[in-house]
Amino acid sequence: MMETYYSLKPLLAVLVSLLAVVLIVIPNQRPNVRESWTIMAALAKFAIVLSMLPSVLGGNYPAITLFSISPGISLALKVDSLGIIFGLSASLLWILTSFFSIGYVRGVPEHKQTRYFASFAVCLSATMGIAFAANLLTLVIFYEILTIATYPLVIHKETPEAIFGGRKYLVYLLTGGVFLLFALAFTYQLSGTVDFQPGGILPAQVSPSSVIMLFILFLMSFGVKSAVMPLHSWLPTAMVAPTPVSALLHAVAVVKAGVFGFARAIGFVIGPALLHQSGAAGVLAGFTAATILLASLIAIRQDNLKMRLAYSTVGHLSYIVLGMTMLSPGAWVGALLHIVNHAVMKITLFFCAGAIYVRTHREKVSELNGIGRQMPITMAAFTLASLGLAGVPPINGFISKWYLVQGSFDGGQLAIAIVFLLSGLLNAGYLLSITIRAFFAPSERFTKFGEASPLMVVPLALTALFSLLLGLFPERFPYFYQLASQVAASVLGGGGP
Repeated sequence: MMETYYSLKPLLAVLVSLLAVVLIVIPNQRPNVRESWTIMAALAKFAIVLSMLPSVLGGNYPAITLFSISPGISLALKVDSLGIIFGLSASLLWILTSFFSIGYVRGVPEHKQTRYFASFAVCLSATMGIAFAANLLTLVIFYEILTIATYPLVIHKETPEAIFGGRKYLVYLLTGGVFLLFALAFTYQLSGTVDFQPGGILPAQVSPSSVIMLFILFLMSFGVKSAVMPLHSWLPTAMVAPTPVSALLHAVAVVKAGVFGFARAIGFVIGPALLHQSGAAGVLAGFTAATILLASLIAIRQDNLKMRLAYSTVGHLSYIVLGMTMLSPGAWVGALLHIVNHAVMKITLFFCAGAIYVRTHREKVSELNGIGRQMPITMAAFTLASLGLAGVPPINGFISKWYLVQGSFDGGQLAIAIVFLLSGLLNAGYLLSITIRAFFAPSERFTKFGEASPLMVVPLALTALFSLLLGLFPERFPYFYQLASQVAASVLGGGGP
């Protein structure tokens, strides 16, 4: 039996990085102080989130209502099994991203570093608000804060390309936010509440046309942040941002907020039963399956390393959403595990891209011949994460793909299983070709050993190691498998097809 209890911890998890913003901005001319506050805030946030893990595993959810607006509508936070999966992974990766960012901005060097670190802190507060939102209204508020807070990071370089990328980013994501507001209002009209419940909150007598209309609103909102084709083009354009920002966009916060939103919409608002009966799940499955294959094919053609990684993200986000549409326990477990596993592997790849840029100023795949001889640790981490994304055991990507394929077989959806397997081969093609080039292609350019600074190399080595450990011991601490299984059981037990 799941129970909630009053706790300040969810609110503290949101507020700690907002407090850090003030402390980061005050010592504007003292970089060491500014960076120290960033690290301390990241450590404090993770410690707060981690302290709630034992009670959530035991079925006791910390919650706090800030204020009620009207019956059925309040601004409230609650840490359930789904929320802590997102909150744990984001807060842990922020620690490593903070160290990496320090090395990156010093190595380039970047201008306006105070704005950079302050914006990062606001983004992580918004991310925690999304993760721990107890209802759709709270999620909407923090969802929009995340969009606005990320804009200064996207345009950070302030070049014409960066300004264009930032404007495109805002147009896409704020438009998606408008659809989300309509979804919020329509949900309240249909159900009289916006509080998340496993299995959905819509009454059983809601007409299929109303379910489809609500589904379309969610698709047009969460589909933008999740970069489901054809709503994806903002994401590659936003790669003009500094590499740690790209890591934030792809692994820690923004796009993961999109797939997390789909999990809430499918499992906690509409519900599996009504989604299945309306046929909307099949529509979303078609979009996401096409996105997986098309994004992989486009990635193969990209010579810019960050663009190749961006299209890889477009495909892997749809792994997660496609798994949720299958409405089977195995597929849901695989999808939720892939939120974490993809985050760890993809942040490793972006860290490697950032280290390469700071050390060599190379951005194109065609310029990386022999770089493995100069940066062996960086390229070894890149190789391990690439193998994981391709689904090679024992790296963590294999675990989530295993459950996704198993879920498709359980649901009798052989075509989806083929999509996953074919995508794995395409992943290997566009990522491991970089490894082969780095270690085996002849080059006179990279002949002397020289890694980036330890502030960059240590984080990327740790995330690569974490990818391996999550693959070898998926049921061990921090218990992501157990949490994912709890979510799948509660959602599908509340009304699966």
